[in-house]
Amino acid sequence: MGAIEKSIGNFAMSGDKINPRVDIAFKKIFGTEENKDLLISLINAVVGPEDHVVDVTLLNPYNQKNFKNDKLSILDIKAEGTHGKKFNIEIQITDEGDYDKRALYYWAKLYTDQLKASEDYCSLEKVIGIHILNFTSISKSKKYHNVFHVTERETGLSYFDDLELHTVELKKFTDVVKKDLGEIAIKVKSALDMWSAFLTRHDILSKACELPESLNKPELKKAIQVLSIMNFTEEEREAYEDHLKWLRIESNTLKKAEEKGKVKGLKEGLTKGHQEGLKEGQKAIALKMLKRNRPINEILEDTGLSLEEIQSLEEFSYEWR
Repeated sequence: MGAIEKSIGNFAMSGDKINPRVDIAFKKIFGTEENKDLLISLINAVVGPEDHVVDVTLLNPYNQKNFKNDKLSILDIKAEGTHGKKFNIEIQITDEGDYDKRALYYWAKLYTDQLKASEDYCSLEKVIGIHILNFTSISKSKKYHNVFHVTERETGLSYFDDLELHTVELKKFTDVVKKDLGEIAIKVKSALDMWSAFLTRHDILSKACELPESLNKPELKKAIQVLSIMNFTEEEREAYEDHLKWLRIESNTLKKAEEKGKVKGLKEGLTKGHQEGLKEGQKAIALKMLKRNRPINEILEDTGLSLEEIQSLEEFSYEWR
């Protein structure tokens, strides 16, 4: 098995099995009216007690018709609690350059979209972003769940209370929770642990004849059942596989350490290994820009690649579309 297949193997279908970490499946589980109880449980597992919800209104419910024309869309879940607070939940499998900026942009858009013509700023409600990541994004923190606010630098005083962003880094969770039902049960201490176990160890949980006490929860049982009987229409399956194709491309090119800050510098005195890493980083950025239909001249300037190299990448990316 090649490097690409190994890196993406955990996300592929096995027979009719579907991975809940692929955003289409994730939204079909948590972003539908019939499964709102699962979404409520997930939200309450992440946010503090002051932001817990007893009911939510889905602002962009799952709709399979969207896939026909937009197979590579970002399938986030937007919801509003009965208290008026807004939630944006997104799952992200592969690392992306400037993901932190995109998370903040999504938060800002949901916040500003609240204000209609002639309405006052006092009508703005708190917006909470929940970003479930299948990679390590915050290397300075050992925790897999981190919460961010705007605070005063010296005193830590929180003043802008309407901004709250959560990151849930699943890789950090799986680093300490191995593929054994008994160990999973021991490690699960909270509702967020339970949902993280579902997203990363669903294959093991689904095979258990009886779940251990820490996992024997109605909402988890329902999620496992929903996943086990989930069927995709032809359009949904095509969209799911298109997402997997992009994951194969990115898993072969994205090497974050070489991508950030090294494209336009450090070209002299590099070892052969560093030079190869730099080239992979340049290609990764070029693929991202091609995916977003950026002009060739802009890609040339930002990556330092030759026109021939970019054209080769363009042909490669179209093969997977």
